[in-house]
Amino acid sequence: MNIGLSHKYNNFDFLRFLFAVFVVISHSYALSGDNEVGEGVNWLSKGQMSFSSIGLSGFFVISGFFIFQSLQRSENLLDYLKNRFLRLFPALFVVLLVSLLLSPLVYNGDTPFLENLQVYTYLPNNLSLYLFQSGIKGIFDANPYHSINGSLWTIRYEFSLYLALVLLFYIKGNKVITQTLLGLALTILLITYNFFLERFAGSSILGMQGYHILNLGTFFVCGSFLASIEFKKYNSKWILYVSMILLLVSIYYHFYSEVKHILLTIIVMSVGFMPLPFFSDFGRIGDMSYGIYIYSFPIQQTLVYFFKLHTYDLMLYSVFISIGFGYLSWDLIEKKALSFKKKIIHKH
Repeated sequence: MNIGLSHKYNNFDFLRFLFAVFVVISHSYALSGDNEVGEGVNWLSKGQMSFSSIGLSGFFVISGFFIFQSLQRSENLLDYLKNRFLRLFPALFVVLLVSLLLSPLVYNGDTPFLENLQVYTYLPNNLSLYLFQSGIKGIFDANPYHSINGSLWTIRYEFSLYLALVLLFYIKGNKVITQTLLGLALTILLITYNFFLERFAGSSILGMQGYHILNLGTFFVCGSFLASIEFKKYNSKWILYVSMILLLVSIYYHFYSEVKHILLTIIVMSVGFMPLPFFSDFGRIGDMSYGIYIYSFPIQQTLVYFFKLHTYDLMLYSVFISIGFGYLSWDLIEKKALSFKKKIIHKH
């Protein structure tokens, strides 16, 4: 969901697009009322992974890698924070506003729409990130899943990780210390996730669940660590092949969870930097991934509400419609917002 290097040199625009589509595919099962076990990846891996888990993991890996690089390039913290704000909030505000304006069309609440307090809290709560409000009572209540936009829950985790990286700003000129601290943080996260997950999984901080903090945070930090050691210099086909073989072995012998943060991160970044002409040119049409991600859920809910679509019909129609909205979001909102990144905020 975030900006990478120029599309001429890598495949990250395509990977982000693919990961966004993966999330839409997974949501098609839950939102149509189907059993997600029927999903191909979930079934093949015996419940160890799903399209959505791959998509979210990939998003956080790529985000960790390139947000770290963004921090390194930023002249000051205000510049860094402004760029992060421009990437997330303008498009988020628009999707929330559009959803709110169109919601009377699908409202079936007992209380009149304009007298429903949740109508007025929906936009500010979700813009705050940490007061996440998934829906409004009376909207999609008859759907299998009662939420307007359940996808937005991950944005607070991503934004929190942006803020966590701020701790490295004042030592960014010292590669050794930066790499050491990121390596130490990654080690602590991996140990905690693999050996103490049950102790922290049920806890929460600012509404964020311990499991997701550890899981998504480890992918993000792993991506940042690879950026700090300039992974691209060491990347090779052999690293990719070995990592893929080990990943398949881990799935077969059912220890994927213990190694996924390392292996999946290496695979995502290796594929991202491979010289693949067609996929490297994919970004010429823009980065649609964030728009696909934030619009697909309400699109799917609306399709289920009006047409009662089954899983594969919902999947087919929602993928194409979401891609269209993703492109419009990029072209009309995100690209214009990101043009302000060029204006550096100077301290006085």
